[in-house]
Amino acid sequence: MRRAPGFTMVELIVVMILVGILGAIGAGRFFDRPAFDVPTYAEQVRAMLRYAQKAAIARNAPVFVRFEENRISLCHAMPSSGCGADRQVAVPGGFVAGDDATRNQCGAGNWYCLGKPPGISWTASPSPDWLMFDPLGRPILPGNVSGGLALNISGGRDGAGIVVTEETGYVQ
Repeated sequence: MRRAPGFTMVELIVVMILVGILGAIGAGRFFDRPAFDVPTYAEQVRAMLRYAQKAAIARNAPVFVRFEENRISLCHAMPSSGCGADRQVAVPGGFVAGDDATRNQCGAGNWYCLGKPPGISWTASPSPDWLMFDPLGRPILPGNVSGGLALNISGGRDGAGIVVTEETGYVQ
């Protein structure tokens, strides 16, 4: 008599145990929202900083990156003079709805603004309220201080760093 091909009970139990262990490890990471938000938000901020530099060069006029408590936004005027609708930097490509944090913190419209997701925080060194890209694309901090900026975005166990290089304004 020939045996039918198949798996033994021991093999099936071992596979079920391994799947259970991997599932328990993966499920905890899957439901950890900041683990997804931190790298996504960091890349959005990098893109925003790069766009601010390019817009300053293209317009031959300064562009200000405003660091506020719950959002980061782009404006064509000094932060102290406000950022009315006529001074807001438009989103490239038109209106973007964005996520809940952006809609709540930035409102509707087509200006370049990113709301900070819940559970995410940032620290900057030095800690400016704004960063200006001059018409040559160089970063300038408050008080007309030339220099780079290091921005650390964190949430939960995860973190991401952004550096704006002094003199060139290169964002990495």
